[in-house]
Amino acid sequence: MASDKKYHSDGPSAADKALDRFTELMIEKIQSFEGNWKKPWFMPGTTLPPQNLSGRHYNGGNSLMLMLQAEKMGYDIPVWGTFDRITNLNYVKDKNGNVFQARDKDGNKLPQVSVNKGEKSFPVFLTTFTVVDPKTKERIPYDDYRNLSREEQAKYKVYPKLQVYNVFNVAGQTNLELTRPELYEKLKSMAAGQIQHQGDLKSDPAIDKMIDDNLYYCPIKQVKGDNAYYSPAKDEIVIPTREQFVDGEAFATNTLHECAHATGAESRLNRDMKHPFGSPEYAKEELTAELSAALIASQHGLTKHVKNDSAAYLKSWLGSLQQSPEFLKTVLADVKHCTSLINQRLDAIQMELDKGEKADYSQFRPVHATGVSQTAEVYAAKVAQEDEIQSFHRSR
Repeated sequence: MASDKKYHSDGPSAADKALDRFTELMIEKIQSFEGNWKKPWFMPGTTLPPQNLSGRHYNGGNSLMLMLQAEKMGYDIPVWGTFDRITNLNYVKDKNGNVFQARDKDGNKLPQVSVNKGEKSFPVFLTTFTVVDPKTKERIPYDDYRNLSREEQAKYKVYPKLQVYNVFNVAGQTNLELTRPELYEKLKSMAAGQIQHQGDLKSDPAIDKMIDDNLYYCPIKQVKGDNAYYSPAKDEIVIPTREQFVDGEAFATNTLHECAHATGAESRLNRDMKHPFGSPEYAKEELTAELSAALIASQHGLTKHVKNDSAAYLKSWLGSLQQSPEFLKTVLADVKHCTSLINQRLDAIQMELDKGEKADYSQFRPVHATGVSQTAEVYAAKVAQEDEIQSFHRSR
């Protein structure tokens, strides 16, 4: 794979190596569309949102890449863990913090859980933060910083650090099925709790309510016609009516694509949306919207096919990926922020559906009176802190 990247004298870093693997996977996926671009981004019924052994879902680029890896390797349970987390299943801790080897109900030592010999891990990213007062050099925990007022936060500098963790799939890369069959079945049933849709005009309750009740960050107008688009000038989404689509799933996923574009508005994530149609920058925005929509769709049990208009960009995406892994790095960063913002709104709507009470949607807006640039910076840091290993996005 061609690359314009320059390494330090001691060779590529763990992050560089991870990005190379991500890029190779994405290239393989996009190449698979050539000649058959009507394929879905993730095969229905086989690729489910990945989670860790505690049941927490990975998010953003990590979720995307773990799904691609699971699809490629044929893993049928989307549960992952680090080497230490998997081998720690061999031990239990009592209420006093003492650690003992795991035993069955008769007191016999349980067989050892292990990663299968020869298996290769897959990387995931985690961003941590150091918060420093530039005047006094005092450091405070990031959680404390998040609880400060905006005026107090302005006194500190926040330094992010990207770390790489290596994980294994519990179904395809460990002996868990043999050594802990009950846990294995529990994980299998937990991960399989995804909604499957059969082609009617409904999709997912929260997504349907967001669209039909106009609860998104900008207006969503259903207009009978052939065009689906987001207008930055008017800050509105136009989508053909639900009845014009083959089913509710197609209607929802096409709308999610436009919702992803809308996150780039100056008042939200402030991406540069002024590039002309057909330009490399426009193609990058299209890939961001496609991946964001595919990721959110998968989290809601929906299947996202490649949008017709996006198919024209397949070769452009391939060329950019092959020339520079940095292209994918910036796309994944945008996907992470984009999906987090959309999921905030969908979670608020789902909460309203669950409780039967009107949600306060204003608290989910990333925009405050203090100004767009500061808000965008604070919001980006907040999203990054929702760590990829433990952040929770509720299964539906």
